[in-house]
Amino acid sequence: MSQLFMFEKPLGMRDTLPELFEMKDKVRTSIEDGMKQWGYQFIETPALEYFETVGSASAIPDMQLFKLLDQQGHTLVLRPDMTAPIARVAASKLLDDDMPLRLAYAANVYRAQQREGGRPAEFEQIGVECIGDETISADGEVIALLISVLEDTGLSDFQLSVGHISFVRELFLQILGTDERAESLMKFLYEKNYVGYREHVKALSLSSIDKQRLLDFLKLRGGREVIEKALSLIENGTGAEAVAQLSQLWNIIADFGMADNIKFDLTLVSHMSYYTGIVFEVYAGQVGFPIGNGGRYDRLLRKFGKSSGATGFAIRLDNLLEALGPIESNEPIHCILFSGERRKEAYELAKTKRQSGLKVVLQDINGVKNVDAYTNKYNETSFLLGNAGKESPHE
Repeated sequence: MSQLFMFEKPLGMRDTLPELFEMKDKVRTSIEDGMKQWGYQFIETPALEYFETVGSASAIPDMQLFKLLDQQGHTLVLRPDMTAPIARVAASKLLDDDMPLRLAYAANVYRAQQREGGRPAEFEQIGVECIGDETISADGEVIALLISVLEDTGLSDFQLSVGHISFVRELFLQILGTDERAESLMKFLYEKNYVGYREHVKALSLSSIDKQRLLDFLKLRGGREVIEKALSLIENGTGAEAVAQLSQLWNIIADFGMADNIKFDLTLVSHMSYYTGIVFEVYAGQVGFPIGNGGRYDRLLRKFGKSSGATGFAIRLDNLLEALGPIESNEPIHCILFSGERRKEAYELAKTKRQSGLKVVLQDINGVKNVDAYTNKYNETSFLLGNAGKESPHE
């Protein structure tokens, strides 16, 4: 084991400096306000959970979990996502009346990285969970809410891709026959390795018609016209029902006036294995990773002893900030620079300005080596120096 450098951080961990912190806070507040307007209530869960409950239910690979032992020898994990912890809370305390729940959160999650690769091991998610509603209206609501809060942040260049896990599974099972063969092919979709997908299909022992069905599947991307194309590939059953749900979803999003923001991508497969129905991802600008994702997970709560439909989404705050670019602060900070003999006057002036809503920094001039460099950090500076004179603005 090599010796650590003085300022070295654990792999994948990052510091958040003041400017970025302010940007995150501004964007987070905007999103939280939007979620509250739609009737979602915020909830907090512990950073540490039991591995046997939330850890195993989270669908995050075991190798990405941060694990430790408590004093009783139980294995704990730092929460790798927020959906599983909220499912635990909902199943244990909130679902007694069988009423739909609308819950929201903003919290850090932790996923260990084997190598840096630019990916953080700790990052903030902000999202919602609609629990207890099995209708497509609930899926449409969370998608419309996602679009709404993203627009509220000032983001304009983004696209939401919508797919359906059940459609993919049913199509692959119809053609390939076994779960194992279907999972092998779905792995290429999760990795977005479409070249590997095509080569794998060509090597399969299938009829030319079935091979062509699997290759045509990759073309199921676009607007409402994708619905008819999907029906031409699938036989009756679960797959056809999934297509009908997507058609209904399109109508719901259109009623929200947001159809221009979504596209169908039936090749979309999530790495979260608990998704059971409609799934979606959001991409923006030149950001290479999704800034948000979500979907329906009707079987997750069974792991906590409840049977209930649920859907939701999570926004990756760091990826969203990258998509937004620099955000100018509209809240100036006023600086009062004072000498010892006018300290009390400076304190009173600062109190008055803060009561009026301003942000104010108080600074004893004896603690500043370079006055010009220091005051240039602030939008406005007042000097209270010497025994006489009044407040004088810095020019």
